[in-house]
Amino acid sequence: MDTSTLIESFAEFAKQKNIDRPTMIRILEDVFRNMIRKKYIEDDNFDIIVNADKGDLEIWRFREIVDDDSEDIWDHDKISLTEARKIEPDFEVGEEVAEEIHLEDFGRRAVTTARQTLIQKVKDLEKDILYQKYKDIVGEIIVGEVYQILSREVLLIDSEGNEVSIPRGEQIPKDRYRKGENVKSVVHKVDMVNGSPKIILSRTSPVFLERLFEQEVPEVYDGLITIKKVVREPGERAKVAVESYDDRIDPVGACVGMKGSRIHAIVRELQNENIDVINYTENLELYIQRALSPAKITSIKVDKDNSRVAVFLQPDQVSLAIGKGGLNIKLASKLVGMEIDVFRETNESQEEDVDLDEFSDEIESWVIDELKRIGLDTAKSVLNLSKEELVRRTDLEEETVESIINVLKKEFE
Repeated sequence: MDTSTLIESFAEFAKQKNIDRPTMIRILEDVFRNMIRKKYIEDDNFDIIVNADKGDLEIWRFREIVDDDSEDIWDHDKISLTEARKIEPDFEVGEEVAEEIHLEDFGRRAVTTARQTLIQKVKDLEKDILYQKYKDIVGEIIVGEVYQILSREVLLIDSEGNEVSIPRGEQIPKDRYRKGENVKSVVHKVDMVNGSPKIILSRTSPVFLERLFEQEVPEVYDGLITIKKVVREPGERAKVAVESYDDRIDPVGACVGMKGSRIHAIVRELQNENIDVINYTENLELYIQRALSPAKITSIKVDKDNSRVAVFLQPDQVSLAIGKGGLNIKLASKLVGMEIDVFRETNESQEEDVDLDEFSDEIESWVIDELKRIGLDTAKSVLNLSKEELVRRTDLEEETVESIINVLKKEFE
Protein backbone atom coordinates (compact mmCIF):
# COMPACT_ATOMS: atom_id res chain seq x y z
CA MET A 1 0.00 0.00 0.00
CA ASP A 2 1.49 3.35 -1.04
CA THR A 3 1.36 6.59 0.96
CA SER A 4 -1.47 8.27 -0.94
CA THR A 5 -3.73 5.19 -0.76
CA LEU A 6 -3.18 4.86 3.00
CA ILE A 7 -3.88 8.52 3.76
CA GLU A 8 -6.81 8.84 1.34
CA SER A 9 -8.53 5.73 2.72
CA PHE A 10 -8.00 6.99 6.26
CA ALA A 11 -9.24 10.50 5.39
CA GLU A 12 -12.40 9.03 3.83
CA PHE A 13 -13.00 6.85 6.89
CA ALA A 14 -12.48 9.83 9.24
CA LYS A 15 -14.94 11.97 7.27
CA GLN A 16 -17.58 9.26 7.51
CA LYS A 17 -17.14 9.37 11.28
CA ASN A 18 -17.43 13.19 11.33
CA ILE A 19 -13.84 13.69 12.54
CA ASP A 20 -12.70 17.28 11.91
CA ARG A 21 -9.60 17.97 9.79
CA PRO A 22 -7.21 19.22 12.56
CA THR A 23 -7.99 16.13 14.66
CA MET A 24 -7.49 13.89 11.63
CA ILE A 25 -4.05 15.46 10.93
CA ARG A 26 -3.08 15.09 14.59
CA ILE A 27 -3.97 11.38 14.55
CA LEU A 28 -1.95 10.84 11.37
CA GLU A 29 1.09 12.60 12.84
CA ASP A 30 0.85 10.62 16.10
CA VAL A 31 0.77 7.30 14.23
CA PHE A 32 3.68 8.17 11.95
CA ARG A 33 5.76 9.47 14.87
CA ASN A 34 5.13 6.18 16.61
CA MET A 35 6.48 4.37 13.51
CA ILE A 36 9.56 6.62 13.57
CA ARG A 37 10.25 5.92 17.26
CA LYS A 38 10.02 2.17 16.68
CA LYS A 39 12.67 2.32 13.94
CA TYR A 40 14.86 5.28 14.95
CA ILE A 41 14.24 5.43 18.75
CA GLU A 42 14.11 9.27 18.75
CA ASP A 43 11.75 11.45 16.69
CA ASP A 44 12.66 15.02 17.70
CA ASN A 45 14.78 15.52 14.55
CA PHE A 46 11.95 14.48 12.18
CA ASP A 47 9.36 16.69 10.52
CA ILE A 48 6.07 15.25 9.26
CA ILE A 49 4.06 17.14 6.63
CA VAL A 50 0.58 15.76 5.89
CA ASN A 51 -1.84 16.93 3.23
CA ALA A 52 -4.84 14.71 3.89
CA ASP A 53 -6.89 16.26 1.10
CA LYS A 54 -4.41 15.20 -1.58
CA GLY A 55 -3.17 12.10 0.20
CA ASP A 56 0.39 13.50 0.41
CA LEU A 57 2.84 12.61 3.17
CA GLU A 58 6.40 13.86 3.62
CA ILE A 59 8.72 12.70 6.40
CA TRP A 60 12.04 14.59 6.69
CA ARG A 61 14.97 13.57 8.87
CA PHE A 62 17.39 16.34 9.88
CA ARG A 63 20.98 15.58 11.00
CA GLU A 64 24.07 17.69 11.55
CA ILE A 65 27.24 16.64 9.66
CA VAL A 66 30.23 15.82 11.91
CA ASP A 67 33.74 14.64 11.17
CA ASP A 68 34.16 10.88 10.75
CA ASP A 69 36.32 10.81 13.91
CA SER A 70 33.95 12.92 16.07
CA GLU A 71 32.75 11.57 19.43
CA ASP A 72 29.20 12.73 18.54
CA ILE A 73 28.96 10.54 15.48
CA TRP A 74 26.61 8.06 17.24
CA ASP A 75 24.09 10.70 18.32
CA HIS A 76 20.67 10.27 16.69
CA ASP A 77 20.76 13.77 15.18
CA LYS A 78 24.34 13.51 13.77
CA ILE A 79 25.72 12.00 10.54
CA SER A 80 29.31 11.39 9.47
CA LEU A 81 30.79 13.40 6.61
CA THR A 82 31.31 10.20 4.58
CA GLU A 83 27.64 9.17 4.94
CA ALA A 84 26.48 12.71 4.19
CA ARG A 85 28.49 12.87 0.93
CA LYS A 86 26.71 9.70 -0.26
CA ILE A 87 23.56 11.83 -0.24
CA GLU A 88 25.13 15.00 -1.64
CA PRO A 89 28.85 15.01 -2.66
CA ASP A 90 29.58 18.65 -1.78
CA PHE A 91 28.40 18.54 1.86
CA GLU A 92 30.80 19.91 4.53
CA VAL A 93 31.14 19.43 8.33
CA GLY A 94 28.65 21.62 10.29
CA GLU A 95 26.00 21.64 7.60
CA GLU A 96 22.57 20.09 8.07
CA VAL A 97 21.34 17.18 6.02
CA ALA A 98 17.61 17.02 5.22
CA GLU A 99 16.79 13.48 4.12
CA GLU A 100 13.33 12.41 3.00
CA ILE A 101 12.14 9.11 4.50
CA HIS A 102 9.59 7.17 2.45
CA LEU A 103 6.81 5.10 3.96
CA GLU A 104 8.04 1.93 2.26
CA ASP A 105 11.35 2.35 4.16
CA PHE A 106 9.53 1.25 7.31
CA GLY A 107 8.57 -2.12 5.82
CA ARG A 108 5.22 -3.61 4.84
CA ARG A 109 4.36 -4.88 8.30
CA ALA A 110 4.86 -1.44 9.85
CA VAL A 111 2.61 0.15 7.21
CA THR A 112 -0.12 -2.47 7.81
CA THR A 113 0.14 -1.88 11.57
CA ALA A 114 -0.09 1.88 10.99
CA ARG A 115 -3.30 1.46 8.99
CA GLN A 116 -4.89 -0.67 11.73
CA THR A 117 -3.73 1.82 14.37
CA LEU A 118 -5.26 4.72 12.43
CA ILE A 119 -8.64 3.02 12.22
CA GLN A 120 -8.54 2.05 15.91
CA LYS A 121 -7.64 5.61 16.96
CA VAL A 122 -10.59 6.99 14.99
CA LYS A 123 -12.92 4.44 16.58
CA ASP A 124 -11.62 5.36 20.05
CA LEU A 125 -12.04 9.04 19.24
CA GLU A 126 -15.54 8.40 17.94
CA LYS A 127 -16.45 6.68 21.23
CA ASP A 128 -15.04 9.60 23.21
CA ILE A 129 -16.96 12.14 21.09
CA LEU A 130 -20.19 10.15 21.57
CA TYR A 131 -19.58 9.91 25.33
CA GLN A 132 -18.96 13.66 25.64
CA LYS A 133 -21.92 14.51 23.41
CA TYR A 134 -24.39 12.60 25.57
CA LYS A 135 -22.69 13.58 28.83
CA ASP A 136 -23.47 17.20 27.90
CA ILE A 137 -27.18 16.52 27.26
CA VAL A 138 -28.06 14.39 30.30
CA GLY A 139 -31.55 15.50 31.30
CA GLU A 140 -32.57 16.45 27.75
CA ILE A 141 -35.22 14.73 25.62
CA ILE A 142 -34.24 12.83 22.47
CA VAL A 143 -36.25 10.79 19.98
CA GLY A 144 -34.95 7.40 18.89
CA GLU A 145 -36.17 4.68 16.55
CA VAL A 146 -36.78 1.23 18.02
CA TYR A 147 -34.67 -1.41 16.27
CA GLN A 148 -34.43 -4.26 18.78
CA ILE A 149 -36.70 -5.32 21.66
CA LEU A 150 -34.97 -7.47 24.28
CA SER A 151 -36.21 -8.89 27.57
CA ARG A 152 -34.12 -6.52 29.69
CA GLU A 153 -34.01 -3.44 27.47
CA VAL A 154 -35.18 -1.80 24.29
CA LEU A 155 -32.46 -0.66 21.89
CA LEU A 156 -32.98 2.45 19.77
CA ILE A 157 -31.04 4.30 17.10
CA ASP A 158 -30.67 8.08 17.45
CA SER A 159 -30.70 10.58 14.58
CA GLU A 160 -26.96 9.98 13.93
CA GLY A 161 -27.18 6.17 13.97
CA ASN A 162 -25.84 5.67 17.52
CA GLU A 163 -27.23 2.90 19.73
CA VAL A 164 -29.05 3.98 22.89
CA SER A 165 -30.95 1.92 25.44
CA ILE A 166 -34.07 2.08 27.61
CA PRO A 167 -33.64 -0.59 30.35
CA ARG A 168 -36.79 -2.29 31.65
CA GLY A 169 -36.56 -0.34 34.92
CA GLU A 170 -36.70 2.94 32.97
CA GLN A 171 -39.76 1.93 30.91
CA ILE A 172 -43.33 2.87 31.84
CA PRO A 173 -45.03 -0.47 32.71
CA LYS A 174 -47.76 0.18 30.11
CA ASP A 175 -45.24 0.91 27.33
CA ARG A 176 -45.48 -1.37 24.29
CA TYR A 177 -42.73 -0.99 21.67
CA ARG A 178 -42.80 -1.86 17.97
CA LYS A 179 -39.78 -2.06 15.73
CA GLY A 180 -39.40 1.07 13.61
CA GLU A 181 -41.53 3.36 15.79
CA ASN A 182 -40.15 6.59 17.25
CA VAL A 183 -39.91 6.82 21.05
CA LYS A 184 -39.41 9.95 23.12
CA SER A 185 -37.33 9.71 26.31
CA VAL A 186 -34.87 11.66 28.42
CA VAL A 187 -31.11 11.03 28.57
CA HIS A 188 -30.75 9.54 32.05
CA LYS A 189 -27.03 8.73 32.34
CA VAL A 190 -23.96 7.79 30.31
CA ASP A 191 -21.52 5.08 31.42
CA MET A 192 -18.33 3.66 29.91
CA VAL A 193 -18.67 -0.13 29.63
CA ASN A 194 -15.58 -2.01 28.37
CA GLY A 195 -14.31 1.16 26.73
CA SER A 196 -17.57 1.92 24.92
CA PRO A 197 -20.19 4.48 25.95
CA LYS A 198 -23.49 3.03 27.20
CA ILE A 199 -26.26 5.62 26.85
CA ILE A 200 -29.20 5.01 29.20
CA LEU A 201 -32.53 6.67 28.47
CA SER A 202 -35.53 6.92 30.80
CA ARG A 203 -39.28 7.38 30.50
CA THR A 204 -39.91 6.96 34.24
CA SER A 205 -37.66 9.77 35.49
CA PRO A 206 -39.35 12.87 36.99
CA VAL A 207 -37.01 14.86 34.72
CA PHE A 208 -38.78 13.36 31.68
CA LEU A 209 -42.12 14.73 32.88
CA GLU A 210 -40.50 18.09 33.60
CA ARG A 211 -39.09 18.28 30.05
CA LEU A 212 -42.47 17.36 28.59
CA PHE A 213 -43.98 20.33 30.42
CA GLU A 214 -41.28 22.53 28.90
CA GLN A 215 -42.20 21.27 25.42
CA GLU A 216 -45.96 21.68 25.84
CA VAL A 217 -46.16 24.80 28.03
CA PRO A 218 -44.39 27.87 26.58
CA GLU A 219 -44.53 29.69 29.93
CA VAL A 220 -42.49 26.89 31.53
CA TYR A 221 -39.97 26.90 28.67
CA ASP A 222 -39.62 30.70 28.92
CA GLY A 223 -39.12 30.57 32.69
CA LEU A 224 -42.32 32.45 33.54
CA ILE A 225 -43.53 29.35 35.39
CA THR A 226 -41.12 27.30 37.50
CA ILE A 227 -41.57 23.60 38.21
CA LYS A 228 -40.63 23.30 41.88
CA LYS A 229 -40.92 19.51 42.22
CA VAL A 230 -42.12 16.44 40.33
CA VAL A 231 -43.01 13.08 41.91
CA ARG A 232 -44.24 10.11 39.89
CA GLU A 233 -45.54 6.59 39.99
CA PRO A 234 -44.83 5.99 36.26
CA GLY A 235 -47.90 5.18 34.19
CA GLU A 236 -50.22 5.61 37.18
CA ARG A 237 -50.08 9.03 38.80
CA ALA A 238 -47.87 12.09 39.18
CA LYS A 239 -47.94 15.34 41.14
CA VAL A 240 -46.26 18.48 39.81
CA ALA A 241 -45.80 21.59 41.99
CA VAL A 242 -45.59 24.79 39.92
CA GLU A 243 -45.04 28.44 40.77
CA SER A 244 -45.32 31.70 38.84
CA TYR A 245 -43.40 34.86 39.67
CA ASP A 246 -45.86 36.90 37.61
CA ASP A 247 -49.16 37.52 39.42
CA ARG A 248 -50.92 37.81 36.06
CA ILE A 249 -50.17 34.17 35.21
CA ASP A 250 -52.12 31.30 36.76
CA PRO A 251 -49.47 28.54 36.77
CA VAL A 252 -51.93 25.66 37.14
CA GLY A 253 -54.25 27.00 34.43
CA ALA A 254 -51.35 27.62 32.05
CA CYS A 255 -50.01 24.09 32.53
CA VAL A 256 -53.40 22.45 32.07
CA GLY A 257 -54.33 24.60 29.04
CA MET A 258 -57.69 25.41 27.51
CA LYS A 259 -59.98 22.41 28.16
CA GLY A 260 -56.89 20.45 29.22
CA SER A 261 -55.27 20.68 25.77
CA ARG A 262 -51.71 21.00 27.10
CA ILE A 263 -51.89 18.42 29.86
CA HIS A 264 -53.64 15.88 27.60
CA ALA A 265 -50.66 15.78 25.24
CA ILE A 266 -48.39 14.92 28.20
CA VAL A 267 -50.85 12.37 29.60
CA ARG A 268 -51.01 10.56 26.26
CA GLU A 269 -47.20 10.42 26.03
CA LEU A 270 -47.09 8.88 29.53
CA GLN A 271 -49.63 6.13 28.80
CA ASN A 272 -52.54 7.97 30.47
CA GLU A 273 -50.64 8.78 33.66
CA ASN A 274 -52.94 10.85 35.89
CA ILE A 275 -51.20 14.21 36.51
CA ASP A 276 -52.11 16.54 39.38
CA VAL A 277 -50.78 20.08 38.87
CA ILE A 278 -50.51 21.91 42.20
CA ASN A 279 -49.86 25.57 42.96
CA TYR A 280 -46.70 25.68 45.10
CA THR A 281 -46.68 27.74 48.29
CA GLU A 282 -44.28 28.35 51.19
CA ASN A 283 -47.24 27.88 53.57
CA LEU A 284 -46.64 24.25 54.58
CA GLU A 285 -50.19 23.51 55.79
CA LEU A 286 -51.72 24.92 52.63
CA TYR A 287 -49.16 23.03 50.54
CA ILE A 288 -50.10 19.77 52.27
CA GLN A 289 -53.80 20.45 51.65
CA ARG A 290 -53.14 21.01 47.96
CA ALA A 291 -50.89 17.95 47.77
CA LEU A 292 -53.67 15.71 49.14
CA SER A 293 -56.22 17.04 46.65
CA PRO A 294 -58.97 16.09 45.86
CA ALA A 295 -59.51 15.20 49.53
CA LYS A 296 -60.72 18.02 51.80
CA ILE A 297 -58.82 18.20 55.09
CA THR A 298 -60.50 19.21 58.36
CA SER A 299 -57.34 19.95 60.35
CA ILE A 300 -53.57 19.41 60.30
CA LYS A 301 -50.92 18.85 62.95
CA VAL A 302 -47.30 19.24 61.81
CA ASP A 303 -44.37 17.67 63.67
CA LYS A 304 -41.36 19.25 61.96
CA ASP A 305 -38.87 17.57 64.31
CA ASN A 306 -39.89 14.11 63.11
CA SER A 307 -40.93 15.24 59.62
CA ARG A 308 -44.43 13.87 60.13
CA VAL A 309 -47.85 15.34 59.49
CA ALA A 310 -51.16 14.21 60.98
CA VAL A 311 -54.16 15.13 58.82
CA PHE A 312 -57.75 14.74 60.00
CA LEU A 313 -60.58 14.20 57.53
CA GLN A 314 -64.26 13.39 57.45
CA PRO A 315 -64.91 9.66 56.86
CA ASP A 316 -66.00 10.16 53.25
CA GLN A 317 -62.74 11.98 52.48
CA VAL A 318 -60.32 9.36 53.83
CA SER A 319 -60.37 7.14 50.75
CA LEU A 320 -59.86 10.19 48.50
CA ALA A 321 -56.79 11.21 50.54
CA ILE A 322 -55.31 7.71 50.41
CA GLY A 323 -56.14 7.14 46.74
CA LYS A 324 -56.18 3.94 44.71
CA GLY A 325 -53.51 1.61 46.01
CA GLY A 326 -52.39 4.34 48.44
CA LEU A 327 -50.88 6.33 45.56
CA ASN A 328 -52.31 9.74 46.44
CA ILE A 329 -50.93 9.84 49.98
CA LYS A 330 -47.63 8.25 48.88
CA LEU A 331 -47.02 10.92 46.23
CA ALA A 332 -48.24 13.73 48.50
CA SER A 333 -45.71 12.64 51.15
CA LYS A 334 -42.91 12.70 48.56
CA LEU A 335 -44.03 16.10 47.26
CA VAL A 336 -43.98 17.84 50.65
CA GLY A 337 -41.01 15.82 51.92
CA MET A 338 -42.80 14.65 55.07
CA GLU A 339 -44.54 11.46 56.17
CA ILE A 340 -48.32 12.01 56.16
CA ASP A 341 -50.60 10.07 58.54
CA VAL A 342 -54.34 10.11 57.84
CA PHE A 343 -56.88 10.09 60.67
CA ARG A 344 -60.67 10.02 60.58
CA GLU A 345 -62.49 12.79 62.45
CA THR A 346 -64.49 11.24 65.29
CA ASN A 347 -67.91 12.26 66.65
CA GLU A 348 -70.48 10.57 68.88
CA SER A 349 -71.86 8.28 66.22
CA GLN A 350 -68.38 7.27 65.20
CA GLU A 351 -67.41 6.52 68.78
CA GLU A 352 -69.89 3.63 68.63
CA ASP A 353 -68.14 2.33 65.51
CA VAL A 354 -66.15 -0.94 65.54
CA ASP A 355 -62.69 -1.45 64.11
CA LEU A 356 -62.59 -3.98 61.23
CA ASP A 357 -59.84 -5.95 62.99
CA GLU A 358 -62.50 -6.93 65.58
CA PHE A 359 -64.11 -9.08 62.88
CA SER A 360 -60.96 -11.10 62.08
CA ASP A 361 -62.65 -14.31 63.28
CA GLU A 362 -65.47 -13.90 60.72
CA ILE A 363 -63.74 -12.02 57.88
CA GLU A 364 -60.47 -13.24 56.36
CA SER A 365 -57.42 -11.01 56.99
CA TRP A 366 -56.70 -10.45 53.29
CA VAL A 367 -60.27 -9.15 52.82
CA ILE A 368 -59.81 -6.72 55.73
CA ASP A 369 -56.50 -5.57 54.21
CA GLU A 370 -58.25 -4.93 50.88
CA LEU A 371 -60.88 -2.76 52.61
CA LYS A 372 -58.18 -0.85 54.50
CA ARG A 373 -56.34 -0.27 51.22
CA ILE A 374 -59.18 1.98 50.07
CA GLY A 375 -59.38 3.78 53.43
CA LEU A 376 -62.08 1.69 55.14
CA ASP A 377 -60.95 0.55 58.58
CA THR A 378 -64.20 0.54 60.61
CA ALA A 379 -67.52 -1.28 60.23
CA LYS A 380 -69.59 1.87 59.64
CA SER A 381 -67.14 3.21 57.03
CA VAL A 382 -67.84 0.04 55.03
CA LEU A 383 -71.62 0.14 55.58
CA ASN A 384 -71.72 3.79 54.47
CA LEU A 385 -70.90 2.60 50.93
CA SER A 386 -73.22 0.66 48.66
CA LYS A 387 -72.49 -2.90 47.58
CA GLU A 388 -71.86 -1.70 44.00
CA GLU A 389 -69.40 0.96 45.20
CA LEU A 390 -67.48 -1.58 47.29
CA VAL A 391 -67.22 -4.00 44.34
CA ARG A 392 -66.07 -1.21 42.05
CA ARG A 393 -63.37 0.15 44.37
CA THR A 394 -61.95 -3.15 45.62
CA ASP A 395 -60.79 -6.35 44.00
CA LEU A 396 -63.46 -8.32 45.88
CA GLU A 397 -66.18 -10.49 44.32
CA GLU A 398 -69.85 -9.46 44.74
CA GLU A 399 -70.60 -12.53 46.89
CA THR A 400 -67.70 -11.67 49.20
CA VAL A 401 -68.93 -8.07 49.57
CA GLU A 402 -72.48 -9.30 50.40
CA SER A 403 -71.06 -11.62 53.06
CA ILE A 404 -69.03 -8.76 54.61
CA ILE A 405 -72.07 -6.45 54.74
CA ASN A 406 -74.19 -9.15 56.43
CA VAL A 407 -71.53 -9.78 59.08
CA LEU A 408 -71.12 -6.05 59.84
CA LYS A 409 -74.86 -5.32 59.93
CA LYS A 410 -75.37 -8.01 62.59
CA GLU A 411 -72.98 -6.06 64.86
CA PHE A 412 -75.37 -3.09 64.96
CA GLU A 413 -78.69 -4.98 65.07
